[in-house]
Amino acid sequence: MVTIGNHILASRTILAPMAGVTDRPFRQLCKHLGAGMAVSEMITSDTRLWQTRKSQQRLPHQSEPSPRSVQIAGSIPDMMAEAARQNVAMGAEIIDINMGCPAKKVCKRAAGSALLQDEPLVAAILQSVVAAVDVPVTLKIRTGWDPQNRNAVSIARLAEDCGIQALAVHGRTRACRFNGQAEYDTIAAVVAAVNIPVFANGDIRAPHQAREVLDHTGAAAVMIGRAAQGNPWLFREINHYLERGTLAEPPSAQELADTIAAHIRAIHKHYGDYLGTRIARKHVGWYVGSLPSGEIFRKHFNELDNPSQQLKSLNHFLTGQEEWETAA
Repeated sequence: MVTIGNHILASRTILAPMAGVTDRPFRQLCKHLGAGMAVSEMITSDTRLWQTRKSQQRLPHQSEPSPRSVQIAGSIPDMMAEAARQNVAMGAEIIDINMGCPAKKVCKRAAGSALLQDEPLVAAILQSVVAAVDVPVTLKIRTGWDPQNRNAVSIARLAEDCGIQALAVHGRTRACRFNGQAEYDTIAAVVAAVNIPVFANGDIRAPHQAREVLDHTGAAAVMIGRAAQGNPWLFREINHYLERGTLAEPPSAQELADTIAAHIRAIHKHYGDYLGTRIARKHVGWYVGSLPSGEIFRKHFNELDNPSQQLKSLNHFLTGQEEWETAA
């Protein structure tokens, strides 16, 4: 059983926050398919920027099922604290602090994983946010700044001392970005060093990998990011394997078609016709990427700019591939 404050997670699988991916439709889908928690896209701590269309679509939280975890990013303690307060007022039940993003546009502002170089500033941010809200505060980090400076254990101890109630660790340094293989020895060292739940993140793409990572690290849960793109059923499959030691049946062709269509309709509804059809394209690309003729269909789908056209074409492809190949 995994707990964060007074929240008990329904499973040991968590959807990682991913900018441009873990929007409300995708979070709700992953929760439906077994994710015990789904963390929001990163929201800037600069509330002056919250009037943008992008921020407005990320901010309201009340309509989502518990636990509602919202990730904030920034480097100024007072601004981070105010952002946390305002997100709680809008329905956030857990505040997650981003110190793991390796993106240059985030790190050049001394936010994200760039903060790992400045432990006093890390402490100041964590203390300010924890003191500002009466909900649990969690933290996401990497193993360090670069392979020569892995300070995740030090940061983890500091975080626990500051009142952080759970910690997610991606098994790469900031310098490694998403290159090479994730390493789990540092995550195991973090687990041994603290008494709060630790979530292992990085390169977990299959049920047996999740089991191996949990056994190796002693982590409380696994956090899944890129592997869930186009495969949200992974949460259900990992949960089944962890509980029973056997592989779950893959989704049927009908479930595949129904689930993808429902997701695309939710995207259209959330973003509106113009933006929704464009955002749907990347998700459909992930869904069909491994299917026969998937690349051909993806190119066809990317030319469609009408929601009803997208749904009709998607249904045709998923339920009658041979016919679609002939038509193509």
